[in-house]
Amino acid sequence: MGKKISDYLKLNIFKGDRGIWMIYFLLCMVSLVAIYSASSNLTFKSGNHWEPVVSQAGFLLFGLLIIIAVNNIPCKFFKLIPLFGMPLALGMLLYVLLKQNGVNDAARWIDIFGVKFQPSEFAKSMLILQIAVVLSKVNQRKRRLTESGAKNASATIDNSMRKAFYVASAYVCVTCGLIAPENFSTAGMLFLVIATMMYVGNIPLKYLCKGFAVIFVLGATALILMFATPEETLKDYRRALTWKHRIEAKFSHSDSDDEKTIANMEEKWQENTAHIAIANSNVVGLGVGNSIERDFLPHAESDFIYSIIVEETGIFGGLFVLLLYVMLLVRVWKIAQKCDKYFPAYLVIGLGLMMVVQALVNMAVSVGLFPVTGQTLPLISHGGTSIIITSFNVGMILSVSRYAQSVTEKAKALQMASANETEEFASSEGMQ
Repeated sequence: MGKKISDYLKLNIFKGDRGIWMIYFLLCMVSLVAIYSASSNLTFKSGNHWEPVVSQAGFLLFGLLIIIAVNNIPCKFFKLIPLFGMPLALGMLLYVLLKQNGVNDAARWIDIFGVKFQPSEFAKSMLILQIAVVLSKVNQRKRRLTESGAKNASATIDNSMRKAFYVASAYVCVTCGLIAPENFSTAGMLFLVIATMMYVGNIPLKYLCKGFAVIFVLGATALILMFATPEETLKDYRRALTWKHRIEAKFSHSDSDDEKTIANMEEKWQENTAHIAIANSNVVGLGVGNSIERDFLPHAESDFIYSIIVEETGIFGGLFVLLLYVMLLVRVWKIAQKCDKYFPAYLVIGLGLMMVVQALVNMAVSVGLFPVTGQTLPLISHGGTSIIITSFNVGMILSVSRYAQSVTEKAKALQMASANETEEFASSEGMQ
């Protein structure tokens, strides 16, 4: 006889932390509604009113299949991914940097047989995996040395931490160095996330401070060289001229000069339109589907989708989306605390931080706190690469959550067994 529907439900394909699943599905729902409202430009180009929503739903469905598949892989096997994933990511980044002709002065995409994707998205996940491996190894060594009580344990631990810092820094410098020329914001976010992982991973603060000092000196030197170099020469370095103009626009305003004011407004068309969209909300919002600025805001369905969400749903809708990402970070931290091994704990922290930091940067750009970065809102913005890689990351987070649940269940079972033994012993003593 055939299986009943209840038999399929017993398979429990949605394993892992229920809070993460709830947040994921809510973000997907927000995505479909927001894309329907914000994709007027895509609709005009395609001539099909439903094409953007159907496309987004297809990516989300494919992402869900990826989550389910990755979630069923024991998290201990994720250690093997960087062995081939890290060289592949670096190779793609190098290829994009040297061979591709950029779009809008930025070479961020690879086009293989008509399929486009951003190697930087893939590289972010691989670097987080690699750093989690490095930190887990050094902390395991630290635990063994501490428990053994060796005479020179303290010196050996410090030496191991220093080596781990140098190895992790090498991975970070190479990866972020290849990303930064064409996507500085992604490189900056990735650097911040890895630095946080290293701090949580017990890397001594003295080494982290030295690393930040070196980055500061290199950054200051690069800025001096950029402003000292003639603009004609900077044109050969694609994004350098764009960075220079953005810094100049940020710190040099001339409202008395009408021509400069008009030029500044044209250059900041996206920012200004996004601010108008938020101002239109009047706290309560215009209602879903009633956005005005979606017809005038470039990339309203991707980079500035948060502006459209606030315009239509008001400050409460914007706070709801923000709260979802904050809840995600809280759940991730709780999952990490339940892990009894270093690798899954550091991995889940890094993946969660990357998603939340990217979301916060996207929101900050929309409300005018950050300059335009081109960062998407994870699982909400329109786009294939971001959704697929983010879904892969969510799958790994859920896999770690399953491991954390098993650790908690084992601990409870041991406590119950110990309690039962104590009761049996007490009863036997009483009988005597």
